[in-house]
Amino acid sequence: MSRPEINRSGEMEVFVRVVEAGGFSAAARELRMTPSAVSKLVRRLEGRLGVRLVNRSTRRVQLTPEGCVFYERSVRVLADLEEAERGAATNAPPRGRLRVNANVPFGVHFLLPLVPEFASRHPEVSLDIVLTDEVIDILEQRTDVAVRAGPLKSSRLVARKLGASRMVIVGSPAYLQQHGTPVQPEDLEHHNRLGFNYVRTAEGWPLRWNGETVTFATNGSVQVSDGEGLRRLALAGAGLARLAEFQVRDDVAAGRVQTVLEDYNPGDTEEFNAVFLGQGGYLPSRVRAFLDFLVEHVEFG
Repeated sequence: MSRPEINRSGEMEVFVRVVEAGGFSAAARELRMTPSAVSKLVRRLEGRLGVRLVNRSTRRVQLTPEGCVFYERSVRVLADLEEAERGAATNAPPRGRLRVNANVPFGVHFLLPLVPEFASRHPEVSLDIVLTDEVIDILEQRTDVAVRAGPLKSSRLVARKLGASRMVIVGSPAYLQQHGTPVQPEDLEHHNRLGFNYVRTAEGWPLRWNGETVTFATNGSVQVSDGEGLRRLALAGAGLARLAEFQVRDDVAAGRVQTVLEDYNPGDTEEFNAVFLGQGGYLPSRVRAFLDFLVEHVEFG
C-alpha cells in the first residue's frame, strides 16, 4: 500500500496559526476549521515528527523547546513559499497583518507619525502596534518586528540598526527656578533625579568629572514605567530627567525644558534596533517592506 501524501506546508501553516493565535480555538476560527480538527492535525504532526511541539492547558498553548525550533523553521519555509509566489506574480504588493512592538518614546516620536505614509505606500498591510518599554518575547507575543533601545543581548533574533541618540539631562524652567540649576555634577545631590521603576542595562546617570566617569543613582520621588512618562514629569516640573535627545529636541527648542551639565556629558548614546525572527533571509514581504521603510525614514539627527 502506498503511503498517503502529506501536505507538509499545510501542516506548517496550521501549526503556525495555532502559535500566533494563542490556541486551537482561535486558530480554528481563523482557518474556518473546527478546534478538534486543528488539534488532531497538530497531534498527527507531533506523531510524525516523534516530538511534542506544544504543552496544552485550559488557558493557553505553550511551545516546547522543539516546538520553538519547528515554529521558527516553519515561518521561514512559509515565508519562502510566499516570496516564491509573489515573485511569480506581477507587481504583487505586500499584504497581511503586521504585529509591531516598540518602546514608548520611539513609538510616540517616530513610529506613530510615520503610520499614515506607510499605510499609503502599503495599503494591503494592516498594522497591529503595541507600545511598551518592557522587553517582550517576540515568539511568545507573536510579534513580527520589535524596536528595542539599548544594547542587544545575544539571541536567535536578527537586528537592523535604526540609529542612536545622545543622552541629555533636562529640567523645566519652573523646576530650575525653584531648586537652582546644577553647574557641576556634585550639585545633583540636591536635586530630584527622576527614574524608571524597572531594571535597566545601565543604572544611574554617568557624568565625566575630574577625568573619570562618575555615576549618580536616581533618587527621585517618582518612578515611571516608560520614557515618555518620564519626559512628561520633567515638563511638569517634577524633577530632572535623563532622556534620549530626540525625545526633548522640540521641548528644548521651545523653551519647555533646558539641558543641564552639558560640559560634563560623557557623550554616551542609546542605540535603537529593529529585531525580528528571520535567520537566513527568510522574511515575509510585509516584514521586509516595514523594515526597509523604518531604515529609510527614521533619523535621530
